[in-house]
Amino acid sequence: MNSRSPQSAGTQKLRVLGVDPAVIGAIGYGVIQTEGSRAICMRFGALKLPRQLTFAFRLREIHLLISGLVEQFQPDAVAVESVFTSLNMRTALKLAEMRGVVLLAAAQAQIPAHSYSPREIKASVAGFGGASKQQIQQMVRSLLHMDVIPEPADASDALAVALCHAQAARSRERLAAAAAPRSTRPSALRSALEAPPSAFQD
Repeated sequence: MNSRSPQSAGTQKLRVLGVDPAVIGAIGYGVIQTEGSRAICMRFGALKLPRQLTFAFRLREIHLLISGLVEQFQPDAVAVESVFTSLNMRTALKLAEMRGVVLLAAAQAQIPAHSYSPREIKASVAGFGGASKQQIQQMVRSLLHMDVIPEPADASDALAVALCHAQAARSRERLAAAAAPRSTRPSALRSALEAPPSAFQD
């Protein structure tokens, strides 16, 4: 499957699939689209699998979920929360494997993947890195102009990941536009949106 046309950068529209992986509990996902400073929610939810399933089966289901969302929505980027440094080794390894199948689904579709720490996401969405889940939910609702608070919290977290990437991409656009000569500014904006994946640069 081919990635979306670079022409989407020319209209300054950006579609992002955000993913909040979890070893215990549901895997949150959310798709947003931004145009300038305005963002809308296209889909959100959470995949909760029975605890008795093997971990290998969980990885398979996560990969199928992300691959299906990528095929349906054709995002310009996939954004995923990075592994917590405070987790114990066993949990951290499992979470890394979950992130791995998300990154694989993005790579198979030739879509760049980006990784953000929990503090980066909270600071980007709520203004400070120690925001609570309730504060994140309220800010996600406000930023996406939603009528209701997105539930469950896993889905709200995934939307926050997507918003974090959208804001980071918009910042890169402004920097590229400011730094580029006037005659090359459109191509500079396109380059900013098509920045190399940062998923392996935690």
